[in-house]
Amino acid sequence: MSTDNNNCEDPRKKEPSYFYENTDLNTYFTNAKVTIPDDDTHSNFSFKKLWAFTGPGFLMSIAYLDPGNIESDLQSGTIGNYRLLWVLFGATVLGFLMQTLATKLGVVTGLHLSEMCYRQYKKFPRLILWIMVEIAVIGSDMQEVIGTAIALYLLTNKFIPLWVGCLITIFDTFTFLFLDKYGLRKLELLFGILIAIMGISFGYEYIVASPSSTEVVKGLFIPRCQDCDSAVLLQAVGVIGAVIMPHNLYLHSALVKSREIDRTKPDKVREANMYYYIESAVALLCSLIINIFVVSVFAFGLFEKRNDDLIQQCRTTNNSYLIDMAIEEFGENSDYVDADIYKGGIFLGCAFGTAAMYIWAVGILAAGQSSTMTGTYAGQFAMEGFLNLKWPKWKRVLLTRSIAMVPTFCTAFFTNMSDLTSLNDYLNAVMSLQLPFALIPTIAFTSNKKLMGEFVNGAILNILSIFLAIIVISINIFFVTDKLQELDLPLYGTTLICLLAVGYFILIIYISLHLFVGMSGINISEKNTLIEKYLMVPIRPAATTIT
Repeated sequence: MSTDNNNCEDPRKKEPSYFYENTDLNTYFTNAKVTIPDDDTHSNFSFKKLWAFTGPGFLMSIAYLDPGNIESDLQSGTIGNYRLLWVLFGATVLGFLMQTLATKLGVVTGLHLSEMCYRQYKKFPRLILWIMVEIAVIGSDMQEVIGTAIALYLLTNKFIPLWVGCLITIFDTFTFLFLDKYGLRKLELLFGILIAIMGISFGYEYIVASPSSTEVVKGLFIPRCQDCDSAVLLQAVGVIGAVIMPHNLYLHSALVKSREIDRTKPDKVREANMYYYIESAVALLCSLIINIFVVSVFAFGLFEKRNDDLIQQCRTTNNSYLIDMAIEEFGENSDYVDADIYKGGIFLGCAFGTAAMYIWAVGILAAGQSSTMTGTYAGQFAMEGFLNLKWPKWKRVLLTRSIAMVPTFCTAFFTNMSDLTSLNDYLNAVMSLQLPFALIPTIAFTSNKKLMGEFVNGAILNILSIFLAIIVISINIFFVTDKLQELDLPLYGTTLICLLAVGYFILIIYISLHLFVGMSGINISEKNTLIEKYLMVPIRPAATTIT
């Protein structure tokens, strides 16, 4: 540009104060981004623009509806009645807060969470962090395999054994991979249809069960835990661990890159954030309603219900198939019902007819199938971002699904249904352990003024998010400790876990120090300080930092 032209530029024009990526990294439909339409009305809100931004939030919300969450919901109702609905509501609100931070990171910088980790963390801790995220993805993948296998088992009247159902999930994943060749909006529509199927399926169960609306509302908005024993409190902890999924923050920060946003203009970035927040709120509201359906149905039908009462209820159907299933799974005894996804389907068939059991299975199948694809994308984004490595999707899926398949298949083939469904509880514990490695980096990057500029988290938001993160992490560690105590490990197993725990907390301390250094605004870009040598990496893109 010539000197004359420079002199003609508006001196009042300010360049943005935040870092953003100039180069379009090939992450997620980079070459087929959704164009945001212009609004001729010049109003502050446009439904046309909201529709253009709609999609990523609903894909993100699927993690709140995976088979692990559904099982946690039904156990919450069975163990805690309506008393844990407010915990579910609070966990969803907390999830929304964290999802908005992940959204803001992707929208403002043009980099998703794992790409930013690649630029900000030292190599060794970054690789360990990647392994932790991969463990979360694989744990989630195992839950999807379990959910799909159980759904097929119910739908085919046991014709498809559990181990065959596990194998089928390998092939259906590759089938889904071909669907993204038809375009982003069609793929988002498919996920919308799967969420609708879940809403209709679990909504049907809510209608036929007809739980007390008054009790549902009281459970949602009045925090209470009257007469709660240790089992109820532990289930409350499990609800929080199941709802907030660590890999989901990595997923959502990447999904928002699928829209065409002019990051050189702060107004456009601010507009994108606003519409994404609205879309995420609507999506999580839909997921919350579906979760409420499940909790309420089982609170109404199974709370303090004994096995022999359930079997007697089943006998009134005169359906020998259902009666035999109920006797086999529950046993004729006076113990309280211990529910899981499979037993939940049998109960619904006994209480509300065979159709209710099959409709339940359809909902679980939709949950498993939709989670399969989002889990695949989360794993892909993590590998590409943390390692700066590009793999074909089919290789990525084959690796993740194979790792998830081995323990799940062995459990399904060599043990029984009870062992397979109880595996969900331990998987929730495993994923709870990975939560700090998503929450802390998300807070760290969005509270770093050098990265976020005018979009940096405010002081109140920082305090709130850190406080809530500490609470959630503490709760989840308590939950995992309780699960470990149930295992009654030998001395060498306990020793190994203690050693792993030391490494686990060292990594948490590292990323926490990184958070506070970034939040403090210490400048490490010009001096080879101890901080730069051992803790932080200054931003050096394939990109531009605008100051």
